Amino acid sequence: MTVEHTSADVPVVIVGAGPVGVTAALLLARHGVRTVVLERHHDVYPLPRAVATDDEVRRILQAAGVADEFATVARPARGLRLLDARHRVIAEFPRSPHGHHGYPQTSMFDQPELERLLRDELGRRPECELRRGAEVTAIEQDGAGPVRVTYHDGEGERVLSAAAVLGCDGAGGLTRASIGASWEDLRFEEHWTVVDVTTNAPVRCWEGVDQVCDPHRPATFMRIGEDRYRWEFRLGEGEELDDRRLRELIAPWIPATDDLQVVRQARYTFRARVADRWRRGRIFLLGDAAHLTPPFVGQGLCSGLRDARNLTWKLARVLQQGADEALLDTYERERKPHARHVIRLAVATGWAMTGGQDRAAALRRIAVATACRIPGVTARAGRDLGRPLPAGPLVRRGRLGGTLCPQPRVTAEDGRRVPLDDLLGDSFAVLTAVPLPPAPRALADGLGARIVDVRETGDDGTLAAWLRAGRADAVLLRPDRVVLDTVPSGGDDLTDTAAWAPLLRTARGPAQQPLTTRLSRSTAR
Repeated sequence: MTVEHTSADVPVVIVGAGPVGVTAALLLARHGVRTVVLERHHDVYPLPRAVATDDEVRRILQAAGVADEFATVARPARGLRLLDARHRVIAEFPRSPHGHHGYPQTSMFDQPELERLLRDELGRRPECELRRGAEVTAIEQDGAGPVRVTYHDGEGERVLSAAAVLGCDGAGGLTRASIGASWEDLRFEEHWTVVDVTTNAPVRCWEGVDQVCDPHRPATFMRIGEDRYRWEFRLGEGEELDDRRLRELIAPWIPATDDLQVVRQARYTFRARVADRWRRGRIFLLGDAAHLTPPFVGQGLCSGLRDARNLTWKLARVLQQGADEALLDTYERERKPHARHVIRLAVATGWAMTGGQDRAAALRRIAVATACRIPGVTARAGRDLGRPLPAGPLVRRGRLGGTLCPQPRVTAEDGRRVPLDDLLGDSFAVLTAVPLPPAPRALADGLGARIVDVRETGDDGTLAAWLRAGRADAVLLRPDRVVLDTVPSGGDDLTDTAAWAPLLRTARGPAQQPLTTRLSRSTAR
């Protein structure tokens, strides 16, 4: 057995090099944290899986450094339509090409293309190392000491010792078992077949997602790329689809043609589950290792990338700046309620659209159609995916607390027009519409926060209007752009620094040695 590193050499080991694991590594790199990513496969899995993302998650990809590259492979979608069994429109949920976060509210893409973009960026970051063909066999932590990760790489068994481990190894991975977590079943399980095809033949589509609400054969259809399309059909017990039957099912969208190549046809079981715990010590679960959602609202991959965004800045602050380890407790506290909400929304959507063949199913579909005729309902349904984080140590109560600030384009110091986050950088930030009073200015300095006067950003007035609507003169933004605290209109300080400043070890809290140093000493003992 070869022990590769000490804890001081490898602050973070990431198990799994899918989009969540690689994005986590890139976000940590932006904070200067070194990572080793262990992946059992030697290359990107070549077949498509996730195909949709929202504007908040595109903002996360921006933070990871691949915004421009992703724009070249992403295709904006118009939204979601509910169709009856005869393909008549029941309701339409439009999605804007200009969302709150500066991107189209829904974008379609091919997951292997996204993974290659992320891995290319990973290769450009000196803080990141990807080890392919590395099969993790054990993850162990004794007390408060470093985490030991054992893996095989084809040449023998190796061990890494790290300050923290991120389990991004999916629903069947090892990390969840290593922390003693079990699944909470949210009571949804259906068998579907997913079919991806390429064709240059004319296809009847509206540049969005079609959900066919047919109790006998519910289905989903979407255009992924220039010549790429996806169909999903619910299967009966033990049913298999041969080529002839498949052609019959897709006939409403595409006429009979020889110009059609099936890229993949796979059987899936859609489930709704949440792990009962997401952390033990310094071992964390992210993505499918922590939660599973049916695909009806397109949030499976999105939820995993939100996990990475929420956790990485907190972990970096603990590892590098000696923040209180209780800061890490806020990861599950903040992310699990949102993940559970999204899963329940997907389950409700699935049952409303496809929930069986009984009379209740028909009534549900009628109720959906009726509700969608109420002004504003469809718009609110889209916004509900990005609900505010629950109040807690890092989210103060109020109109803006726990929400994400908008991201208009602003004018940089060199005159370029850039998205707001490019101007703010990777740490805390303060957006203010007034001269900042001394107390919040001193606190901002203690956090290393950049102070930006929204009157001088050259945006279209979005930021000033957002502050006015939130009855705030200024807001303190976390590195993930969530509003941590506010200076109320006419106030002279942030509302509740005593609740969160000690967690972050700001200038108002006592100093503490970085976690990596403490772990190194505990290893020496």
